[in-house]
Amino acid sequence: MAEELEETEDSLFEAPVMAEQERMVEAILFASAEPVSVAELNARMPHGADAAEALQLLRKRYEGRGVRLVKVGDAWALRTAPDLGFLMQREVVETRKLSRAAIETLAIIAYHQPVTRAEIEEIRGVSVSRGTVDQLLEMDWIRFGRRKMSPGRPVTFVVTEEFLDHFGLESARDLPGLKELRAAGLLENRPPPGNLPDGVGVPDEDDGPEDQSEMFEE
Repeated sequence: MAEELEETEDSLFEAPVMAEQERMVEAILFASAEPVSVAELNARMPHGADAAEALQLLRKRYEGRGVRLVKVGDAWALRTAPDLGFLMQREVVETRKLSRAAIETLAIIAYHQPVTRAEIEEIRGVSVSRGTVDQLLEMDWIRFGRRKMSPGRPVTFVVTEEFLDHFGLESARDLPGLKELRAAGLLENRPPPGNLPDGVGVPDEDDGPEDQSEMFEE
């Protein structure tokens, strides 16, 4: 009798079979509006479950499907296959308009992160207004990084997982190069000034909003 009770108690703490773990991970990701990290998945799953292994198996299972499992930074999410994105277009598209200054600032942060405000201004050649940075912070496309180990310990800026998710990137290393940006019509075909990353042009800080609907559609 004692042995039977011991076996029953042990079974309560056994991790479910991997197929069931896959189903659990799939259910969590399907119901989540935001990407979920491995640590968060393990915390919600039964003791002994291996969310990392379940994710890899689930990723293979979704290959070639209309929905795929993608990595966003250190988290995971279910997203529509890129070649089927046209099916998800709304009849009325709301666009986010960023000033050219904001676009330049965002590009510098993405390609040079972590980067301080002074470094951004040095690269652009003009000052960066507080409103430009505040707009990018409010959009959750950039956030404060660690303070730099230099006089004054200035704060740095880095891009967020929301930024990576919006553009379908796993990490900042997947950002397009100069040729890709020009091919997409996101850069002017003129020589790059100074040492701006990947040849992104520098506008005046006072330039008004420019419609970047192709780049910033929601």
